[in-house]
Amino acid sequence: MIAPRVEIDLGKIQHNARVLVKRLAARGISVTAVMKATLGSPEIANAFLEAGVKTLGDARIENITKMRQGGVSAPMALIRSPMCSQVARVVKYTELSFNTELDVVRLLSAAARKAKRIHGIVLMVELGDLREGILPNALNHTVQEILRLPNIAIKGVGTNLACRSGVVPDARNMAELSALANSIESTFGFPLEIVSGGNSANLHWALGGADVGRVNNLRLGESILLGCDPLNRQPISGLHTDAITLVAEVIESKVKPSQPWGTIAQNAFGSPAPPKSIGHIQQAILAIGRQDIDPAGLEPPPGIEILEASSDHLVVRSSRFNHPVGAEIPFQLNYGALLRAMTSPFVSKLWKNRAPILSSSLPPSKKPRLIPSY
Repeated sequence: MIAPRVEIDLGKIQHNARVLVKRLAARGISVTAVMKATLGSPEIANAFLEAGVKTLGDARIENITKMRQGGVSAPMALIRSPMCSQVARVVKYTELSFNTELDVVRLLSAAARKAKRIHGIVLMVELGDLREGILPNALNHTVQEILRLPNIAIKGVGTNLACRSGVVPDARNMAELSALANSIESTFGFPLEIVSGGNSANLHWALGGADVGRVNNLRLGESILLGCDPLNRQPISGLHTDAITLVAEVIESKVKPSQPWGTIAQNAFGSPAPPKSIGHIQQAILAIGRQDIDPAGLEPPPGIEILEASSDHLVVRSSRFNHPVGAEIPFQLNYGALLRAMTSPFVSKLWKNRAPILSSSLPPSKKPRLIPSY
């Protein structure tokens, strides 16, 4: 089998999406499934849609274009502010885009008018995380200016937290978002269809029994794909945490000293000096590196320790096994490692289990560990 590869269990992903759609629907919240970690995979898009997701979101218009060309006809949202150079494609391939800049919305208006389409927008508001968003005291002015533009419909407001600065979604900032939505409606006299409270980091707040106010949408990616809560990376009850697995192949296996010798400077990536010598170790090199993955985002199976990574090599130590050349070692990934692995043209994708997962196969509450496949 080709390695390195990402093995993607579509049935488990579909199960995760269905569970979260159902739980959030009970709170009056819809799900926009975020596709960016999947590189716009039509296979995963269809798994989301079969699970009850109605809208797909992505930060890259290229991924949305790929899904459209792959036959995905569901409503699409560009969840990063559009680039000026791409407004025509945004209007062509999406029903909705998330915006913070008047100049961009003006260009979207012109592109939508030319295409004879109405383009919907969600205005993103800055509530503390300092990634993107209109400051709350500038929101009314922004709305007033946009209402003058043809072929643009303000569909809602949203915010993003726990991304750049790790600001936790809570009762205070979610209540502020609800209050802003109410203020827009009372000031300008039109209803907002969407109040998008944030991403997977909002799940603890949304499902914890708090008053959700006006929030009626969340944008979920990591929680569906990896089954964990981004705030603490702990498994979400009832979800699969092993829907996606990275498999890499051993290309060298030797007993070597644990310490280098010679004059020591920084390595190619500026890492500090290695730890003190522990004698000779069983070392293996796998044919994958920083160009393909984030080594800090890999969870090896028991008995394997990641030592270091270069552009093309992942160096591991084994305390239990002698890994012969050609052996394969599986890893679980965090969101950052998944993003890079899915983007790398050198990592193959293997689709597994296209049928839905039965409820009897729910994982235990404890995070499962992978068994080496030697």
